[in-house]
Amino acid sequence: MKNRVEELRKSQGLRQEEFARAIRVSRQTISSIENGRYSPSLELAFTISEFFGLPIEEIFIRERSDTL
Repeated sequence: MKNRVEELRKSQGLRQEEFARAIRVSRQTISSIENGRYSPSLELAFTISEFFGLPIEEIFIRERSDTL
């Protein structure tokens, strides 16, 4: 799953540490989400969505496969 977390965080002039503190997770969690190594829980995805004031689907982009 791709995401725009890093882009959105940087557009607000936030360091990973500041963003992590604001949404009450570790900086390592933010790094892993931004690098695509970790997909956040639904609850965390909603928290990130609310922080940026955007719908989840504008932050997290599901890559569909041709075979469903």
